[in-house]
Amino acid sequence: MNTQNRYERGLAKLREIDGEAGDRVLESLDGIAPDFARYLIEFPFGDIYSRPGLDLKSREISVVAALTALGHVAPQLKVHIQGALNVGVTRTEVVETIMQMAVYAGFPAALNGLAVAKEVFAQGDGE
Repeated sequence: MNTQNRYERGLAKLREIDGEAGDRVLESLDGIAPDFARYLIEFPFGDIYSRPGLDLKSREISVVAALTALGHVAPQLKVHIQGALNVGVTRTEVVETIMQMAVYAGFPAALNGLAVAKEVFAQGDGE
């Protein structure tokens, strides 16, 4: 697999999922870690997200669950909740995914995740 193809495929997948939010993440790395931005495009999006085994809805639901369980990654959770909505996950599915994490990651992690979801939903409503 060609490195340039990985990059191009990854950038296309990032934009498909995250749109402008993905571009903002990459821009935030320009002045400090441009190589990290390339890694972010090539591996997660060029290699993993581009695999045929799961659709984007399933991938984003699993990412929302994982980030919620981590409990300390609100900026990334915000981007991926919006990404989930962008690929067809409903608000109800986002909320249920986060609530499910209370069983495995604890109530504080789920509460933090729900607060992030509320913020993303409010932005979508123009509040």
